[in-house]
Amino acid sequence: MSATPPLSLRHLALWLTPSAFAPTVQFYREVLGMALHWQPDDDNVYLTSGTDNLALHRVPEGRTIEHERGALDHLGFVVADAAAVHTWFVRVAASGVAIVAPVKTHRDGATSFYFRDPAGHLVQIIHIPELDGPHRAAD
Repeated sequence: MSATPPLSLRHLALWLTPSAFAPTVQFYREVLGMALHWQPDDDNVYLTSGTDNLALHRVPEGRTIEHERGALDHLGFVVADAAAVHTWFVRVAASGVAIVAPVKTHRDGATSFYFRDPAGHLVQIIHIPELDGPHRAAD
């Protein structure tokens, strides 16, 4: 099965300790000038420079970054549309890679699924509707 290559690696998600959460959000907003894209709750902030998506997640109370397998939550490869997410799901599953979470639509309208690479990193194939349009990378 062929699938169109991902458009880019424009989504990164990081775990942050409770004490580092607010200063890190402030750093990316004030020092690097990233804009708030979405904040669904007090533990999750999504920032953007206009062409990307940086997700900052507060480690849940009673857990550590080590519980979450390190500071990197996951890598997100952006694809052109929701249909491409489904095509990639079939391709990855057919390769014998174990799927961690099947295709779903998220609260913000993004569509994605998750799997682990051979080194154990969580990888997401995702379509983020807000990245469509004038800032979208060339196919």
